[in-house]
Amino acid sequence: MERGSATALLRRIVRQDRNDAWAVRLLPRVAFGFAAAYTLFALASSSGSSFVAICGLLALGLVIWFMRRRRQLLLALTSTLLTAGLTGYFAAAGEAARWGTSAIVSGEAVFGYWALAGMALLGAWIPKGHRGGRGITVVGADLIIAVASGVGMVWPEAGVPIAFVGVTLVLIFRGRVRVVSNGLRKASNRRLGRKGTTAEGS
Repeated sequence: MERGSATALLRRIVRQDRNDAWAVRLLPRVAFGFAAAYTLFALASSSGSSFVAICGLLALGLVIWFMRRRRQLLLALTSTLLTAGLTGYFAAAGEAARWGTSAIVSGEAVFGYWALAGMALLGAWIPKGHRGGRGITVVGADLIIAVASGVGMVWPEAGVPIAFVGVTLVLIFRGRVRVVSNGLRKASNRRLGRKGTTAEGS
């Protein structure tokens, strides 16, 4: 039975009957899949760096595929990765422009920017009540970190404090405003309920 079903499927693919939508769609996908797999294999086997790059791209593609329905989290992770790359680049460029500055200052600044990016990511998802999309919050905080790292190219000691203050304000504004408004609504509802009960009792 299995052999007969396999041959029947093979005949459906080879015949390519226009009325058979499954067979018509499957053959191009199989052909392009083999071509893509061979291309990736050829690129990965060319050098060690190419192999690492291909593996990283495949891993990133799998992560995006599994997280395609969680758009806010995907947006936040993408923004965090881009911010990490930008801050590292700005720190390296600033270190190259400043001949007399030690590399330890730039390394500490990069570590501080990365820690703040992680703080923005966790601060957007930990609070239960949040205003708007959490991914938008992370993007806003990451923009401030990127701008602060640009300032840090000229003034290294001020980059991380500016980024810290900006990220803190974004998290407070985006996270706590809704919590406070919900608390005020609950309090007003309780007061209205108490007034209603007292009016009915009188």
